Amino acid sequence: MTEIIFNPARVYDFVRQFTPVNMVAGVQGIGLEKDGELIAGVLYEGFNGHNVWMHVGAIPGKRWMTRAYLHAAFAYPFVQCGCSRVSGYVEANNAQARRFDEHLGFTQEAVLSGAASDGGDVILYVMRKARCRFIG
Repeated sequence: MTEIIFNPARVYDFVRQFTPVNMVAGVQGIGLEKDGELIAGVLYEGFNGHNVWMHVGAIPGKRWMTRAYLHAAFAYPFVQCGCSRVSGYVEANNAQARRFDEHLGFTQEAVLSGAASDGGDVILYVMRKARCRFIG
C-alpha cells in the first residue's frame, strides 16, 4: 500500500541520497511510502511568495509517479503556497534528470555556465502554474 506523507525531516534525509540539497529553515517535504518505506520524496525550499525551489529524489525502478502523488507535489506550491512558478536545477550532464523534468512539463529558463560540481553547466528549469497539468 502507498501513502503520501508530510514529514520534512524524513523526506530530507531520503532526498539527500539523490541530490545535493542542504537543509534550511522552512524546508517542507512530501514523501511517498510503499509498505512503510520511502520510495520518493520532494523537498521545497526558498519560498519567496512567488517561487519555490523543488528537489526530487526517488528509488530507481519503483513505481512512484502516481497521479495522486504528482497532484500533491504540485498542489503544495501552486495551491497551498500560492506560487506562480516552481524552479529546479539540474547539472547539464544529467540527461536522465533533464528528461524527467521536461516530461513533467518543466521548461528550460537559463544556463549557468561552469556552475556544476564537475565544472560543467547547470540548467535552471521552471514550471509555471498556468502550465501545470497536475493541479487541474
